[in-house]
Amino acid sequence: MSDFRVLADRLADAIAAGRLAPGARLPPQRAYAYANGIAVSTASRVYAELVHRGLVTGEIGRGTYVRSRAATPILAFAEPPPTAIDLERNYSILPGEVETLSGALAGLLRSDRLETLAGPVAATGHAEGRAIAARFFARPGWTPTPDRMLFTGNGRQAVAAALAAIAPPGERIGVEAMTYPVVKGIAARLGIVLVPIAMDGEGLCPESVAQAHRTTPLRGLYLQPSLHNPLGITMGGERRAAIAACLEAFGLLAVEDAIYGFLSDAAPLAALAPDRVVFLDSLSKRVAPGLTLGLIATPPALTDRVAHCVRSGGWGATGLPFGIGLHLMDSGEAARIGLAKRRDARSRQALARDILGDLDVRGDPGAYHLWLVLPEAWRAETFVAAAARRGIAVTPASAFAVHPGHAPNAVRLALASPPLDALATALRTLRQLAAGGDDRPVE
Repeated sequence: MSDFRVLADRLADAIAAGRLAPGARLPPQRAYAYANGIAVSTASRVYAELVHRGLVTGEIGRGTYVRSRAATPILAFAEPPPTAIDLERNYSILPGEVETLSGALAGLLRSDRLETLAGPVAATGHAEGRAIAARFFARPGWTPTPDRMLFTGNGRQAVAAALAAIAPPGERIGVEAMTYPVVKGIAARLGIVLVPIAMDGEGLCPESVAQAHRTTPLRGLYLQPSLHNPLGITMGGERRAAIAACLEAFGLLAVEDAIYGFLSDAAPLAALAPDRVVFLDSLSKRVAPGLTLGLIATPPALTDRVAHCVRSGGWGATGLPFGIGLHLMDSGEAARIGLAKRRDARSRQALARDILGDLDVRGDPGAYHLWLVLPEAWRAETFVAAAARRGIAVTPASAFAVHPGHAPNAVRLALASPPLDALATALRTLRQLAAGGDDRPVE
C-alpha cells in the first residue's frame, strides 16, 4: 500500500517498539522508495510525516535519524529539570540586582500611588508613559514618536499583536529560516503561514526575500537584526539598508524584534524604514524576566490597527508592571542595569569561547547566547540527550528551524542564567563531550 500515512504508521510502530532505536539512521529516501515499491515523492511525504510527529529529525547533508526519546518534546518550551545547569532559558539577574530594584521601587509602592497602578491600562498607556518609553528606546539616529508607542503584557504578546496586525489568517510572513521558537506557535494560532527565508553570516538575505515574494506574495517579514536568536549574529549597516530597500520595493511591512538590541550599538531597521517597520522590545531581558512589559513602536499607518489587535487579543499591559516599568525607565535604573548586563554578556562570551577552544562557535561576542556547530561524530538530538544525562540543559537546532526536518547539526547555548562557576563547569563538560564524541550513559 502506498498511502504515506500507513507507511509512516509502520515506521512509527517500529520506533515505539524499539526496533528502530534512538539514533538509528533511516535509509535514504530513494532507497526506502525502491524497497517499498513507491515513488520517491511518496517516500518524501512519509519522512516529512515522521518529522511532523516529532519521531525523527532530518539534518542537512547527514540523513534522517530517529530522535532520542528524551528529546521528543520541543525543548525550547520544556522546563529543564530542577537539578540541571540551565543553558536553555536565556535570562539574567545580576548579583545585587534584586536589592537595587527593591530600593528603586520603594517609593513607587506607597499606598497613594498603588491606587493608580491597580487600574486598567490602555494599549496606548498615557501621554507621560509614551514619552518616557520613546526616550528610553531611542537609538542614535532614531527616536520613536511618542504617539506611536503601544504597551503589551510582555514581549511575546507584542509579537502576536504585530503579526496579527500585518497578516490576516491564511497569509504568508517571511521569517529567518532559524527563528525564535515562540513565533512558530504564535503564527500557528493566528493562522499565519511562516515562509523560511535563507540566511547567511549577517542574517536574512535580501535576494531570498525577493525570490520568496515573487513566488507567492508575502504580507511582511519577522526578523531579528541584532543578536539574532538562536544564531547570535548581527546585521551590518549595508545589509540593513538592503533589507529596508527590499521592504520599500515590494511594499512589505516588517516586524523587528529587538529583544536583545540593548546588548548592541547597531541602529534599528526602523531607523531606515520608519514607515514600514513595527519595532518591538521588552524589559524582560534588559531588566528581569518577572518584569514583562512589552513595547511597540509603530509606523504611522499601523498604530490604530496594532492597538486594536492588542485590545482584541487581550494582550494589554497591566497596571503594576506598567507602572514599575515606566518608573525604572524614567529613573535611569533600567538603563544602568542594561549597561551592566552588556558587560556581563561580553565576559560570559569570552569565558565560553576560551573554554570551548577550537570548537566551531559562532555569534556576536556581545550576545548572551552562542551557536555551537557540532563535530561530525555527533548529531544534535543525541548531543542534547547526552548533555542532559550530565545535568546540562541545551537546545537543539530543530527547536528553532521553521522546518524542523531541515535543521543544521548544532545547538544553542544560553549563557545568561547560571552563576559563573556553574557556567564554567557546564562548558568544560560540553567541551569534553563534543570533542570525545562519547554518548555512553553516565554510570
